[in-house]
Amino acid sequence: MEWPWLFLYLSLHITGCQKNPPIFQTPPRIIALNNSTMELVCALKSEQFTQSGIYWYRWSKEFQDFQYVLYSNVFQKHTITNNIDKNRFNVSKGSSRHAYTLKIRNLQPLDTGTYYCAVSHSSELLFGNGTELSVVDSLPSTEKPTEKTPPPTKPLRCITPAKKKGSSCSGFIWASLVACAVILLLSLVAAVRRFQRLRRRLRLHFSKQ
Repeated sequence: MEWPWLFLYLSLHITGCQKNPPIFQTPPRIIALNNSTMELVCALKSEQFTQSGIYWYRWSKEFQDFQYVLYSNVFQKHTITNNIDKNRFNVSKGSSRHAYTLKIRNLQPLDTGTYYCAVSHSSELLFGNGTELSVVDSLPSTEKPTEKTPPPTKPLRCITPAKKKGSSCSGFIWASLVACAVILLLSLVAAVRRFQRLRRRLRLHFSKQ
């Protein structure tokens, strides 16, 4: 009985590597508590894949084998294997047109495994991408580790050197003094020229007399 399961395992992984698979399962992984209920969805690309019904298998990592779970046809009639509790496993039509939901109630540790939905098409069994289910006693903590906050630091103050008094006004004062000196010099030159002209006139006047 090992060779048929080996062939099933190989065909499963070959069809699961297609770029555009005809079957897609969600979610890819579920972590659920004991005695809780979980649902996984098997979406089919086309309605033609639902004509022959849907098969459900479970891959057990612990026992390293595939286990047939149940079969559901278009009339919602189920055929469940003997070692599966019929009261806990159920398949129903999903919200979309070509989607089917597998619901498992009162989860137990033996339900742990990877579940695959499959359809028979053109003498070939096509499998979905699989949903890994882990049944645990307690969910893993999602709290982030507390980080020590550093003590508040005092804001840094920029200290600028004090300016000497009067340094800001020294440039203006010197410019004013230079301007006044230039004005006085020009006034003095003008006054000297007027005095020379007046002197010449007086000489001419006295020389005529």
